[in-house]
Amino acid sequence: MDSSWLLLAPVVLLAVLLLARAAFRRKPTRRSTPAPRILIDGSNVMHWAGDGADLAVVRSVAWALTDHGYEVGVIFDANVGYKITDRYMNEATLAGVLGLKDEQIMVSPKGQPADGFLLQAARDMDAPVVTNDRFRDWQDDFPECAAPGRLIHGTWHDGAPQLRMSKGKPQT
Repeated sequence: MDSSWLLLAPVVLLAVLLLARAAFRRKPTRRSTPAPRILIDGSNVMHWAGDGADLAVVRSVAWALTDHGYEVGVIFDANVGYKITDRYMNEATLAGVLGLKDEQIMVSPKGQPADGFLLQAARDMDAPVVTNDRFRDWQDDFPECAAPGRLIHGTWHDGAPQLRMSKGKPQT
């Protein structure tokens, strides 16, 4: 038998082992199912800290939910900027402050409360809403507000959001 095979065998074995190790180290492929969507009532959540309106509270809630795998959207009343900076703030400005993309933010048109837009978007996306509002004035048009898990309430405690989410969903 030719002795060159004996020299080549360890090289071939090493190559096979390296290929197998590389296959196990590959990153998993991207999920085929989209991330669950969740909406934040920005005009409500920004008051959770109790010291007036604070976008840092909204940012913390949005980031916590994003870290838990949610696709987050935030909807504000048109007066949000006046409560924060005494001037109008559009989607792009709010997105920059919140560290989100422009398309994740909506500001309702002047004179129209964000509630209707928020609840319609939640219905269209079949998404829960993070808010402490109970939307009693809207329940005739949006009876799903009363469904368990549709409205997620929360508080601000020790500088972090505390969400009361339904069974099987992460606590933030």
